[in-house]
Amino acid sequence: MTNKCLHITNGNSLTDYLRELDFTEDILTWQEMLCEGPTIPKIDSEEFFKLRADFLSSTYDIDVDEKELQNELSKLDNIDKYTEINLWFEYDLFCHINLLGVINLLHQREIKKPIYLICSGRIKGEKSLKGLAELSASQLKSHYKNKVLLNKDDIDLAIALWRTYCGKDHNIFKPYIVTKSNFKYMSNCLKAHLKRFPDQKSGLGTIEENVLKIINENTIKSENHLLGYCLNYQGYYGYGDLQLKRKLKELSIFYTVTEERITLNRKGHEALLKQHNFATEVNNNLDYGGVNRLAYQFSEEENKLIKTVTHGN
Repeated sequence: MTNKCLHITNGNSLTDYLRELDFTEDILTWQEMLCEGPTIPKIDSEEFFKLRADFLSSTYDIDVDEKELQNELSKLDNIDKYTEINLWFEYDLFCHINLLGVINLLHQREIKKPIYLICSGRIKGEKSLKGLAELSASQLKSHYKNKVLLNKDDIDLAIALWRTYCGKDHNIFKPYIVTKSNFKYMSNCLKAHLKRFPDQKSGLGTIEENVLKIINENTIKSENHLLGYCLNYQGYYGYGDLQLKRKLKELSIFYTVTEERITLNRKGHEALLKQHNFATEVNNNLDYGGVNRLAYQFSEEENKLIKTVTHGN
């Protein structure tokens, strides 16, 4: 049998790029943002897809094209024609939660093919981390040539992390931060995830605090200018335009917009100085998998999540 692989990519941009580079094998394009909204362990189920469709519709006004979704997933129905599966996902939290979902979907379908990971991030000679679609053709092909075979321990880890993400206690992630695996950015992503919860003192997650720092430390001339900064300087989160625009709207209580520039107001400075807990004012009550964001706060002193008092009983 000739070597025939199935590629699973992290979105349309990369799928289009691979086609331009003459990747002719089948490609399943995974278009989700599992890092936000409710999830349940069993991905290949009507309950899961309804849960996600309802969230995307109500939060982002995105209508899931069920026909397109099923057409993509149908590529897993004839898995015997493939000799391997290649997962194309990036270094950030957005991609890594999706990656966990995909690996669990393959596990739940009892697919036993060799699974390889092609993951971008640090590039020799480059200062910033790079997404797959940002790589040159030669860099991307080099990544593919050096793809990493995921072993049983890697798959078991992904299964355990997905179950934890869909569960109620995200402090269970902590021991996994130091677990060695072929997911070389997983540790950074798990640490970044825990710090998405409100800080115990300011009530802001790391992403929110970073937005206020950007405003405070730079001459930001407009909200589009601010969005550009946020997209480029978000560390391991990998959020897209839609997510960050929503976040800026939530954070608008902390800054003032004039014709000349955007500046922090008094609340913004108080939040940065951690003089007051603004969690309920920001009221970002998204679910992260199985946990509501406002149910916990992150304690820097204890380096873990603490139940929010109002959610304590």
